[in-house]
Amino acid sequence: MRQRQRQRQRLRPLLALVLAPVLAGCFASGGADSADGTDAGSRLRVALAFPPAENLSPYGADSTTLTRLGVTEGLTALDANGAATPALAASWRQENDRTWLFTLREATFQDGSKVTPAAVAAALTHATQAKPAPAALAGVTLTAKAEGATGVRITTENPDPVLPLRLSSPALAVLSAKAYDEKGEVDPVGTATGPFELTKVMGATAATLDRYDDYWGGRAQATGIDVKFVADGTARASALRTDQVDLAEAVPVAQAATLDKATRKATATTRTTSLLLNTGKGPFKDAALRAAARQAVDTATLAKDVYEGYADAGTGIYGPAVTWAEGKRRKPVGRAAPGKPKGTRITLATYDNRPELPEVAQVLKQQLDKAGFDVTLEVREYSRLESDALAGRFDAFVLARNTLVDTGDPVSVLASDYTCDGGYNIAQLCDKDVDRAVAKAERAADTGERQDASMAAEARILGTDAVVPLVHQRVITGVGTSVSGALLDPYERTLVGIGTRR
Repeated sequence: MRQRQRQRQRLRPLLALVLAPVLAGCFASGGADSADGTDAGSRLRVALAFPPAENLSPYGADSTTLTRLGVTEGLTALDANGAATPALAASWRQENDRTWLFTLREATFQDGSKVTPAAVAAALTHATQAKPAPAALAGVTLTAKAEGATGVRITTENPDPVLPLRLSSPALAVLSAKAYDEKGEVDPVGTATGPFELTKVMGATAATLDRYDDYWGGRAQATGIDVKFVADGTARASALRTDQVDLAEAVPVAQAATLDKATRKATATTRTTSLLLNTGKGPFKDAALRAAARQAVDTATLAKDVYEGYADAGTGIYGPAVTWAEGKRRKPVGRAAPGKPKGTRITLATYDNRPELPEVAQVLKQQLDKAGFDVTLEVREYSRLESDALAGRFDAFVLARNTLVDTGDPVSVLASDYTCDGGYNIAQLCDKDVDRAVAKAERAADTGERQDASMAAEARILGTDAVVPLVHQRVITGVGTSVSGALLDPYERTLVGIGTRR
């Protein structure tokens, strides 16, 4: 490990010299509204880690890209404590255990049309019909109908006590009628409600946003945003050091020391990096082999050596940023006794948009090989990997997942990632006891009871060894010294807002 760290340190200066000109070229061109145009002092230059995986559809992994750039909004948002707060809905009330009435504020879409109850109901209906279903709607059936001039009545098939939290999901953004076509495709360009309007998308490489002057919350201080999607973490850090970008997300821990302290912002997040084992087919269909893999993993080594102190060793699906979890955590239920791998061949995959993950996977390969597995490692960029991961084409997968990003509700990630019908079930887990435990948590209305039930479900899930929590992450964001108002939150939903400027 120390030898690998010394090699990595020797490579940093060379990589910085090689990659700086590449990023300089990325941000050097543009028209009057570009970084070099007449509004150069007030446009923001942003380097994001994840190129669009689904053409910036709000229904999948791209949804948080849209909220981080201030493009899309839902009826509600999350405050710093994880509670639902008004967004496009100014207020709401629960009429009975299955019905809520949301009252809209006065707002317009970026195409000039009004945000009406009919438009909101239509947008939510499109979300319910999306295939696969957005993670926030895993196990939930809802209908939305216009009510008078300002109301939207939402009814759920079963009682849903956290519906206002659920509607804060980036995947349930409200877009105008022009965004939706007959094939089910969704286009957020010029159809959202946020302070910044997406005006141009250059495939998986770049995007241009302009300030939306009629935003209901007031005019943004930046006149626009020039975005580059830069999967290479060293390139993102180098671009910040050489003043080619103002904001760089997901700076690799290996690059943290190369940034000035003033530009290095570490945020405790609800993100957990885990090893997901394919329970549906292949070697890890055998619970004894899953237990052997879990037993082989040394999480303390990963936190100390790979993340260099910017993470805590994995303790569960929820980490220290979910402050209530530790006091309620239970021991895993029903774990199998570890078997003997005897040279069992497995394919371990991960992605390089988060630069620590390939190194995590390499360390896991060494640990699993030592335990008797024969590991083949596969690393790709996330957008080229997601569909295969969801289809269960790998035996094991290293994933960094913000456990509260979908809704802010602790139950949602359990339903989407670990139940039979979950839309983001990379582990292919389908266990009746787990489904029952998650369903019980979904029914709990009281906050404390819901937390208790979530931890009981976590214990069931960990007992299957379908997931091995590795580390709980602190995300590093590069923020230029001339930038103020960057929005850094534990849910990683925000980055640029109306007060972000340089």
